[in-house]
Amino acid sequence: MIGVNRPDGPPHLSPVWYLYEEGIFTISIATTTVKHRLLQRDPRVSLCIDGGYPDDRTVLVAGIAEIHPNDEAVRRRIIRRYYEAEADAQRYAESTRGASHVLLVVRPERVIGQDYN
Repeated sequence: MIGVNRPDGPPHLSPVWYLYEEGIFTISIATTTVKHRLLQRDPRVSLCIDGGYPDDRTVLVAGIAEIHPNDEAVRRRIIRRYYEAEADAQRYAESTRGASHVLLVVRPERVIGQDYN
């Protein structure tokens, strides 16, 4: 889940897919989304990474999102992380190919871990 700042109200929250490598979160978003528009105004973000059952650990991250041009190879690695079968990941990637995407690169400034077990 990503939270971005609205100019005059509660944060805008939305689920996102991400890749975490070498201490950096990379997220692919469509340029037509509210979060993309809001991030151009204010790049501060919060991430909530839920470990899910049975893990039940959660990590909260605060940082600044840098908006980078889309890199289709990175975008496909993000998609592949969420599909067991390569063919399913390929189908999803093809179904979203017409949309314009950018990559968000988030270097955590603050990390809070929670363990509910």
